Amino acid sequence: MAEDGDAAEARDGLSGAFGGNVRRRREEAGLTLEQLSARSSVSRAMLSKVERGEKSPTIGVASRIAHALDASLSDLIGAPAAASGTAVVMRRSERPVFRDPETGFERHIVSAAPGAGRSEMVAHYLPARVSTGLLPAYPPGTEKQVVVLAGTVTVLIGELGETLEAGDSMFFEADADHGFANRTDAPCEYVMVISRRV
Repeated sequence: MAEDGDAAEARDGLSGAFGGNVRRRREEAGLTLEQLSARSSVSRAMLSKVERGEKSPTIGVASRIAHALDASLSDLIGAPAAASGTAVVMRRSERPVFRDPETGFERHIVSAAPGAGRSEMVAHYLPARVSTGLLPAYPPGTEKQVVVLAGTVTVLIGELGETLEAGDSMFFEADADHGFANRTDAPCEYVMVISRRV
């Protein structure tokens, strides 16, 4: 799932889009950079660089910003708008991709119309010996289902660590801090469905 040249170029554009979406959401919420910094535990200097598109955040920082703004990470990345109609197609070349600049972790939005329902689907690529670290809890009622396509991933939920091999799947409530770790010497890929109960 690692990106090609066109995907890398698109990713560079996504840094600016992410920052612009963070600024827009912050201003709509009537928050100063200082207030968002306090809510997200991300420094004001980092937030300022992210908003200007000068710095690509790690997955942990991006997740904390999203949660502090009551937004999904996909919203800030620039998920495609919900489309009307009975069938919606998104080509691989159109996929918004978040890439962690420090670890190489990739989060691909693969839902063709993520705003059309209560669920979204994302594909993750985790290089060898890389972890996302613990990500902040989602609001109560958020559920995640994971299926491993290749390699091995360990799902971390608080003190629990469940290792999944290719073909294995798992369901969990996402209202606790959680993360994903690849403790092997080979990359892994997995698909996750995030569902929000209303």
